[in-house]
Amino acid sequence: MGEHILSWMTFFPVIGAAVIAFIPSERKEVIKTVAAAAAAVPLILAVQLFMTFDRTTAGFQFIEHYTWIKSFNIEYFMGIDGLSVPMVLLTAFLSFICVIASWGINKSVKGYFALFLILEAGMFGVFCALDFFLFYVFWEVMLLPMYFLIGIWGGPRREYAAIKFFLYTLAGSVLMLLAMIAFYLHTSDPVTGGHTFNMLHMFDQANHSEWLQGTNVRHVLWLALFIGFAIKVPVFPFHTWLPDAHVEAPTAVSVILAGVLLKMGTYGILRISYPMLPDQALWFSYTLALLGTINILYGAYCAMAQTDMKKLVAYSSVSHMGYVMLGMAAMTSAGINGAVLQMFNHGTITAMMFLCVGVVYDRAHTREINAFGGLGMQMPLYFSFFSFALFAALGLPGLSGFVSEAMIFMGVFPVYRTITIIAALGIIIGAAYVLWMLQRVFLGPKNEKWDSLPDINAREMFTLVPIGILVLLLGVYPMPVLDLMKVTLNNLIKVVAG
Repeated sequence: MGEHILSWMTFFPVIGAAVIAFIPSERKEVIKTVAAAAAAVPLILAVQLFMTFDRTTAGFQFIEHYTWIKSFNIEYFMGIDGLSVPMVLLTAFLSFICVIASWGINKSVKGYFALFLILEAGMFGVFCALDFFLFYVFWEVMLLPMYFLIGIWGGPRREYAAIKFFLYTLAGSVLMLLAMIAFYLHTSDPVTGGHTFNMLHMFDQANHSEWLQGTNVRHVLWLALFIGFAIKVPVFPFHTWLPDAHVEAPTAVSVILAGVLLKMGTYGILRISYPMLPDQALWFSYTLALLGTINILYGAYCAMAQTDMKKLVAYSSVSHMGYVMLGMAAMTSAGINGAVLQMFNHGTITAMMFLCVGVVYDRAHTREINAFGGLGMQMPLYFSFFSFALFAALGLPGLSGFVSEAMIFMGVFPVYRTITIIAALGIIIGAAYVLWMLQRVFLGPKNEKWDSLPDINAREMFTLVPIGILVLLLGVYPMPVLDLMKVTLNNLIKVVAG
């Protein structure tokens, strides 16, 4: 297993989904147990990756490289570096947590867990693929499971939210496909001289044809890739699918959507757009910083206007992904390292927030902020967990959100001072909507309607405690994640900024 650790990690959930397909539908507990085991194995392998990953090199490790479709020079090419390994760890961790969080699902249990495991496989594949065609296949593999998970197990408007998610994502995928074909036709394999989907060959500008080196062509390709990835982030104005998808999706699916899928947009820009089109990355950097600032402020103001807890958390994700874009635009060590750390930290913090919203929704069957009041007295343990997640989201020092946001601002300020000052207003607005929700839901007069609500149970604590420990640990000592990625990201800066 050690020689093919990435393949085992990627395809073991598929094996789990296949096993589930043969289990009788009425044996729900067996199905859930198999799903948990199928998600646990990649988590164990991810821990092994973390322990054995060489932090001193910028190159790819754990490489698996085989011919796949020889006539078109398509390869099964997998590998990870300092950019992808934190995302692999995040995916493995949250996927296992979400399987446990889905234990309350009783509708079409077999279909739910089989689709969830296929979704997990697609996410791993995106973060490990080094062949552009393979990357695209895994990117599309995620689309259908997520569509059905929202459309079948979601809320009252689930069909609308699922179709909207599907159409937005598919539109971005078409643009990415066109750019991928252009690169394939105009990138040569240095060994055979033929066309290639090999990303490492595409990163080398010497392998690009004369046509691909034209400035206007590169601008068009950059924009096509950027829109494809921006829809996933989501970047304003491509964000409108996100609140609907979050509100209607089951709790665990919302966690994966915000915790992992949004990061694929920024990951795609860093993995593909930056090294393939480094000159265009510099050309677009100011615009990227501006879009990041718009995301920060727009998402925060929209969050402040929400009366639904889940919608508030969804818009807060739009805002926090703006910090990632801002850090990426700086092209500095602190900025880009802070951006990727923010991708990881936001994944854990927003997961904790969505899980907490799910706890109260399972009991009260409403997420309306104004429907509650004084809940802190009724559910003190739940109040503690939710408060911890909310304070981490607003960037309280000592928790992980503060570290990554501080690094981003340190990296961006010397490059874009005015934009940084404007973006910093998002911290104040973020504190406002977080404290506003906290006060209305948990403090003040107690609403007697909820006198019978039980406090958080053992299974829910099992999902929240590990995330809380990670948020606290990385807030005090972020080096375990920073050490993984700093060599790779500093090398990426050299590639882009020369």
